Amino acid sequence: MKRCPECRRNYQDDSLLYCLEDGAALIQGSVPSPDEPRTAILHDPSPASEAPTKTFESDPPKTASKRNSLIAGVFAIVLVIALGIGGYLYFGRETSKQIESIAVMPFLNESENTEFEYLADGIPEGIINSLSQLPGLKVMSRNSVFQYKGKALNTQSIGKELKVRAVLTGRVLRRGDNLAINIELVDAQDNSQIWGQQYNRKLSDVFAVQEEITREISEKLRLKLTGAQVEQLGKRPTENLKAFQHYMQGRSSADRRTRDSLQAAVGFYEKAIEEDRNYALAHAGLAEAYAQLGIRGYILASEGRRRSEEAARTALTLDENLAEAHVANGLLHIVLPPHDLSRGDSEMRRAIQLSPSLAIAHFYLGVSLIRQGRFDEALEKYLKARELDPLSPIMARQVSIYYFFKRDYPRALEQLRQANELGPQFTVSWEVGVWTQNHLFEEALAALEIAKQERKDDPVVIYSIGAIYAAQGKRTEALQIVKQLEEMSGETLQQAHNIAKVYALLNDKEMTFSWLQRGLDAGAIGAFYKDEPLWDTIRDDPRFGGLLRRMRIPE
Repeated sequence: MKRCPECRRNYQDDSLLYCLEDGAALIQGSVPSPDEPRTAILHDPSPASEAPTKTFESDPPKTASKRNSLIAGVFAIVLVIALGIGGYLYFGRETSKQIESIAVMPFLNESENTEFEYLADGIPEGIINSLSQLPGLKVMSRNSVFQYKGKALNTQSIGKELKVRAVLTGRVLRRGDNLAINIELVDAQDNSQIWGQQYNRKLSDVFAVQEEITREISEKLRLKLTGAQVEQLGKRPTENLKAFQHYMQGRSSADRRTRDSLQAAVGFYEKAIEEDRNYALAHAGLAEAYAQLGIRGYILASEGRRRSEEAARTALTLDENLAEAHVANGLLHIVLPPHDLSRGDSEMRRAIQLSPSLAIAHFYLGVSLIRQGRFDEALEKYLKARELDPLSPIMARQVSIYYFFKRDYPRALEQLRQANELGPQFTVSWEVGVWTQNHLFEEALAALEIAKQERKDDPVVIYSIGAIYAAQGKRTEALQIVKQLEEMSGETLQQAHNIAKVYALLNDKEMTFSWLQRGLDAGAIGAFYKDEPLWDTIRDDPRFGGLLRRMRIPE
């Protein structure tokens, strides 16, 4: 046993070097007085089942249902876990552990009811969101850690693959009104346990337990958080279980970035909002999904911007300190005309300030910078996003665009192949350009035929086929694709952007400008990259600069 010579508190964990109360170096021996209070022990050698538990008198049931009690209780436990882990890792820097990075893995659902799966997924996501707000702690993104869902977990391998020091795993079991969560925090370098805990709760007791444990952890560990950070960590995104389940379904769908998955995400987010109008995260997710639909021409770009702006504004009104709300608000200014890249940059930097480990904020800031021609700054942000979300095909694909716009086509192809191993190909219209610039026409067409079967009538896939025909000089075949895109557009000219790109590849300058002008008039131009190589054929024309000024893109 060790004791602190300053505050005279005892510690049973001999591996601790410094007092958790005042930071003084611990010495061997104990304080003899039985009345001396003892501090929290994070590395308890006793089994969780032998630990003393606290009981609380249950209040009579109020108007809230058991379902809502469950979701509120889960978020309370998420906060407790996040605060406990964050506090330990913060103080761990003063010990030999020096832990500054963590991956929170998907929790294993041990319940018989499979409908509980989304709630089980939401617990680690909540922990990730909370820990991501702590400065100086690198937290792996949900996209990367959920690649391990359903797989046997080896913490040392995970640590090497994700380049993190600590790995959190967990198991969740619900039986009737009882909820059991077992968690374990492991040092990935030597597979040793840092911290473990078991939470057994009656739903009726969970609010009292949450308040007690949160207060105890905060007091014992003296977390180095501002009042605003503590308040933000303590916010429950929703107390409606159905809303939370729909939100989780929306997140899973949106991550694939295909037309069908983005449309499905919109549906799930809207269902979440129907259940809870004040669910700021769901409004932020809806805003991002609409922006992505507009970028890709799946809906009219102007319609995507309008709907995205409405949802983002609502999210910020509900919670101005929600990082995801600032991401959503910044995104529409970055990717959909009329652009305001300065405002978009400010929103992304605010999101990063609120949540330093939020990979998507670094990613979208990189998108803005590359649209401004600030390539090296953009690459820095892309690489940071990849560091936080290394298994995301979205992050990996965007690194390719840096080399593509720098005209280093072999390097761009190398990066793109890596991204395609992680997720579906041809989800952005510029991707086909990497293949055409490397003259890999047949290989790309073969891959597009597979994509075409899986994603019928997807305009990004159809355009990509036309781009290859145009790059090959097959004008007749390319114009057949243009006709198909025109028919898909109808009177809205929804595919004007893609049609203009086909004409640019055919070196038809007048038709290129015609479709770009008409597209802007109709609000049908999505994410316009001025440095995309296919625009080289019209770059010196004064009309090109006029288009950029109209879209508010720096020349």
